[in-house]
Amino acid sequence: MSISALIWSTADLLRGDYKQSDYGRVILPFTLLRRLECVLDATRDSVIAEYEARKNLGIPLEQFLIRKSNNSFYNTSTFTLQKLLADPNNIADNLESYINNFSANAREIFEKYEFIKLIEKLNENNLLYLIVEKFCTFDLSPESVSNHEMGLMFEELIRKFSEASNETAGEHFTPRDIVRLTTSLLFTLDDALLTKSGVVRSLYDPTAGTGGFLSSGSEYIHELNPDATLVTFGQELNPESYAICKADMMIKGQDVSNIKYGNTLSDDQLPHQKFDYMLSNPPFGVEWKKVQKVVTDEHIQKGYAGRFGPGLPRVSDGSLLFLLHLISKMRPHEEGGSRIGIILNGSPLFTGSAGSGESEIRRYILENDLLEAIVAMPTDMFFNTGISTYIWILSNHKEGHRRNKVQLINASSMGESMRKSLGSKRKQLSDEQINEIVKIYGEFEESKVSKIFNTTDFGYRRITVERPLKDENGKVILVKGKPKIDTNARDNENVPLNEDIQAYFKREVLPHVSDAFISEDKKHCDTKDGKIGIVGYEIPFNRHFYEYTPPRSLEEIDGELDALTKEIMDLLQEVHS
Repeated sequence: MSISALIWSTADLLRGDYKQSDYGRVILPFTLLRRLECVLDATRDSVIAEYEARKNLGIPLEQFLIRKSNNSFYNTSTFTLQKLLADPNNIADNLESYINNFSANAREIFEKYEFIKLIEKLNENNLLYLIVEKFCTFDLSPESVSNHEMGLMFEELIRKFSEASNETAGEHFTPRDIVRLTTSLLFTLDDALLTKSGVVRSLYDPTAGTGGFLSSGSEYIHELNPDATLVTFGQELNPESYAICKADMMIKGQDVSNIKYGNTLSDDQLPHQKFDYMLSNPPFGVEWKKVQKVVTDEHIQKGYAGRFGPGLPRVSDGSLLFLLHLISKMRPHEEGGSRIGIILNGSPLFTGSAGSGESEIRRYILENDLLEAIVAMPTDMFFNTGISTYIWILSNHKEGHRRNKVQLINASSMGESMRKSLGSKRKQLSDEQINEIVKIYGEFEESKVSKIFNTTDFGYRRITVERPLKDENGKVILVKGKPKIDTNARDNENVPLNEDIQAYFKREVLPHVSDAFISEDKKHCDTKDGKIGIVGYEIPFNRHFYEYTPPRSLEEIDGELDALTKEIMDLLQEVHS
């Protein structure tokens, strides 16, 4: 039996005392504890000797102990899981002492797991000794299980436990197929670069959850080039998810100080960092009222020097704030640039009229040629929602043939029905379908499911169309020699950016209302260029893939009605006979 299967079998001890969805809260921290113990085994005695020799000197010991440990963490306790078994009556107190003697970076993970409470509950249920005894038998030493293998195994445990949670999994865990697709789209155009010897790149997720995107990015790079180095960074708001993510990164040998705890929008803990690659699955349609003051203050006071210069979306959906946050983390083009992959619902495509916060954010993205592609996903792909979702790929160092272009890919008809639903997740993408979508993206060609547009194709000017106020005799009312405006008859027209406003007005408006005219009032002019009409941007994704289905002919409908009438008459005849 594999190590992961053996660890998973620990769940047998928990049945009856714990719900299946809570197994992970026990098994994941114990897996981490056993891994850390096995990693530290070779230098344990040296660390303890160093600690004993210096503990009364009144100086910080961390650097001395890390040097002796040969790792980024250490433990000064003489306990091990095996030694804890020698004193079953005090196993809870001794295990707590063991945890408290870890270095701060490791101890914090157990604190966020609320591991001490877990120890107390296991002890009350007479399970603690059995769990410790079980984990003692697992060989998780680096010689038996490499960092990469351990990372894959830990990620598999995270996935199993998250899927067991069904309805709550989506808050902290992105399905594996979606993670793989988004990661592949992010990296595929840079494959040649990433295969070079000694390459070092950074990956960041501001909504890290349990670290799925960071793990997938590391796995992708490792498969492509085992000698490449991907340094991961992240921030997460949920304490348990943060603990799992940090544990996963520690198990992989990553610098866990790069994983931060807190609200990314109100408390960016990597404020001056720029990254090569970024991935995110921010919460769908979640309001940002709790952080509204901090975000609004940054928007007003810092403008484009801050993260939210282009605009603020309505408070009911903060997903575009995460996108702006990621854009602020892009390296300048002259320093190599950056690429972003982010999963959003349909709202950011079109919500908000010209001049609104949402429209201004889209305007900034498209006018700065940052948007490379959008992929429409099938519905029912996530654990906690069945809504339509889209993967946005952004870059500030596009290939020549992609400059000032945006590719829309409609993958909504893909996906296979799952044998067993996981919450709202009823569909999944096969490896073949993931490869097909990535291939369509990479080829950058027009087809039934791939459309290519100029960035300006999504822009328009919203002009205000006025009409003169008339008296009961139909005569125009003049004020200071000018027609008085009938505000009740006011209307708006959206004129595509690549069309002449006057030509459009003459063709589309005047034939229907001959006395209409375009308002030149300053409040109806764009604040950025002062021209008539307010510039807006929207991406009507579905409209571009709509396929007209002609109605059936009248003859076909009549024939069907005749057949139904005859069938009804025959049934009535049977009733009366």
